[in-house]
Amino acid sequence: MNAEVKVAQADDTSVPPLRRATRVAYGFGSIADGIKSAAFSTYLLLYFNQVLGVPAAIVSTAIALTLAVDAIADPLIGRISDRTRSRWGRRHPYIMGAAIPAGLFFALVWFPPDGLSDFAMGAWIFGMASLARAAMSAYQVPANALGSELTQDYAERTRLYGLRYWFAYAGTFAFGAFALTFFFVATPDYPKGQLNPAGYVPFALTGAALIVISILVCGWGTRSRIPYIRQADDRPVVPGLMTHLREMVSAFRNRAFLTIFGFAIFKWTAIGLYGATSLYFGTYVYKLSSGELALLTLDGFVAVTLALPLAPKFTKWWGKRNAALYLAFFGVLLGTSPLMLVWLDLFFEPGHPLLLPTLLIIGALYGAMVAISLMTASSMLADVVEDDAVRSGGHNAGIYFSAASFSSQCATGLGILAAGIVLETSRFPAGVDPAQVTEAMTDSLIIHYVPIVVGLWAVGCAIIALYPITEAKHLANLERLRAREAEANSRMIQDAPIGAPTR
Repeated sequence: MNAEVKVAQADDTSVPPLRRATRVAYGFGSIADGIKSAAFSTYLLLYFNQVLGVPAAIVSTAIALTLAVDAIADPLIGRISDRTRSRWGRRHPYIMGAAIPAGLFFALVWFPPDGLSDFAMGAWIFGMASLARAAMSAYQVPANALGSELTQDYAERTRLYGLRYWFAYAGTFAFGAFALTFFFVATPDYPKGQLNPAGYVPFALTGAALIVISILVCGWGTRSRIPYIRQADDRPVVPGLMTHLREMVSAFRNRAFLTIFGFAIFKWTAIGLYGATSLYFGTYVYKLSSGELALLTLDGFVAVTLALPLAPKFTKWWGKRNAALYLAFFGVLLGTSPLMLVWLDLFFEPGHPLLLPTLLIIGALYGAMVAISLMTASSMLADVVEDDAVRSGGHNAGIYFSAASFSSQCATGLGILAAGIVLETSRFPAGVDPAQVTEAMTDSLIIHYVPIVVGLWAVGCAIIALYPITEAKHLANLERLRAREAEANSRMIQDAPIGAPTR
């Protein structure tokens, strides 16, 4: 690597500050994540279970099995991007190259061939969802790792990942509201428009197009930072499965990373469970129309808009760990309170004029608390990269963020599996007419759902409480890394022959 570039990496003052356009482009790229997550977490189970009539156990199991694909693909993608050297850096080739495949496979998930048995439907879901998620991982893992390389500033990272989460939420809820308003319109045959199979054609094609656009904007809009982003470390690449496994094991020896990973597994499973069941509760418990459900999606947009400026403030007041922990746990208690009040017959009846406004307010507050927790947790993971570099001597952002990407896939894997378990154990019927759903059915659904989702968050919060990196430790890590690189550059210049290029 050129010595001047190394010096630039060691001295933050020589790197120009992030332009607003670069930050926005990086954030905009998470719209693809939001659309994919919304579609797979909220609509995939509903579509195959209630619209096409495939048993929930088959659908949820097929989606959960794709976790095996993620477990293999995500770390490989992370390691490969960590070791890539090119004129486009080590992240951008994968970001740009993943756009078309991600959109294509996302669309194909929703178009199974006619006449498939239930088992064959499960195989189709597994195959197409695996390809879609692998293509998305080829984008997500390098893109998320890129964030830790765009800035090393402790507070700026929270703002940067906060912006990325804002766009992810905006993509999730804006696309959901648009779909419910224009694609899932109520008809005489389908008074609940979200159960109309015809709406899923434009839904799938529009989502695929937006995924492609979002990824390309992220890659193209951040390309100006390539000269200032660390290239692959100058260390020998030893190929082979054992080398890859040793590097992964090394990552899991880092206590700070283990706490974030454990928190992520439980929180994303809970979020996936919430996403997969939210339309069930909206349709069968609160008995909302597609238009009311579209309006209800505004709570997510309001939530992340509140969270974006508040996340750095809570980080400053409480520290990253405490902000992630407290807001997550108390947020989920608030978020599940309407369902518990319904179960106790203390909430507004369906059709009551205060039902929708109350759900909007509670959803916005709950969503803001969880969004701040997610933003601070991502910023914490970026700090782990330098903590590991002090110990290992290598910058393995790809490995760490690939593990984080795998954990987030639990939102559409373990989360949907948990939703399938909730639906099966509560004996909620497949393909049921909303008019035939009884209070006993919905009460059973609620009482099976709430303890699981609260329990998942509680375990995750107990794990993140052990996170050890403070702002002071992060600054000390940066100073040690700068001193090492300055010493290495000095040795390189001293050892070079007179008149030789400084390489």
